[in-house]
Amino acid sequence: MTRPDRLLAWLVLIALFGVMIASFFVPREEVALPPPPPLAGQIDRIVIEKAARRMQLIQNGKPVRTYRIALGFAPEGDKERQGDGRTPEGEFTIDRRNAKSVFHLSLGLDYPQRTHRARAAEAGADPGGDIFIHGQPNALPEGFKLRGDWTAGCIAVTNAEMREIWKVTPVGTKVEIRP
Repeated sequence: MTRPDRLLAWLVLIALFGVMIASFFVPREEVALPPPPPLAGQIDRIVIEKAARRMQLIQNGKPVRTYRIALGFAPEGDKERQGDGRTPEGEFTIDRRNAKSVFHLSLGLDYPQRTHRARAAEAGADPGGDIFIHGQPNALPEGFKLRGDWTAGCIAVTNAEMREIWKVTPVGTKVEIRP
């Protein structure tokens, strides 16, 4: 390989690396002003509609907040195994809170459940686990939001939204994830 060919190969490699890094840091998403009034008390339920990319907080039987969400990188269908990129569907419960997550705050779901383990075992697969509702990766600057479906099966919102959700969502809150 000649010197100009090597130089060209390095330049192409550097350009590809730059494009890859730049695609990770997308422009800020516009936030509606003024913000809604703060939520008071605790919520009763969270309803997630995967097809609509929507999550609602329910308090006293009524929706009090609606958020646009990101899902697993292959969100169609119910989660079947570790690494499939799907977000599980069904009835879950918030069973843990993690303020020191690699994502901005996280609320853990009680996935996998007995039925998920049994289905995965029949297929000879691991059902996966660690499904959370969380904010953006901590490596991103405040105010940035990754676009599209990018999680490994979790539900993601902005950091500001996650702080609001965190304040009103105790362990034991029911979560319904619909197709």
